[in-house]
Amino acid sequence: MKNKVILLTSDQFGKGDTQLGESVLETFFTLLKQREEVPYAIFCMNRGVFTLTDESFVSVHMKELMDRGVSIYACKTCVDHYELSQKLSVGTISSMGHFIELATKYEVLTIS
Repeated sequence: MKNKVILLTSDQFGKGDTQLGESVLETFFTLLKQREEVPYAIFCMNRGVFTLTDESFVSVHMKELMDRGVSIYACKTCVDHYELSQKLSVGTISSMGHFIELATKYEVLTIS
């Protein structure tokens, strides 16, 4: 995992029932943070930026991953679109150019 960047494009895992998708996503991050090896970074795009607010249970896990050295990024265009700049509780606002730079150096695992 240490050579991977997770691209999170949604605030739920998979399509279908919203509550189920949110629960599955939280389970994914709960288990990920318990692993010895964690990803290099997580880049949140589109509705994925909602996971970086206190309104998402996932934000707790993101904070713990950040404490373990995982870089957490939020797409600036997406944050601006959803008007979340004052609501982010974890992560750093970044750009698509930065994501492209990460993608050239690390394997990207997309969660949508």
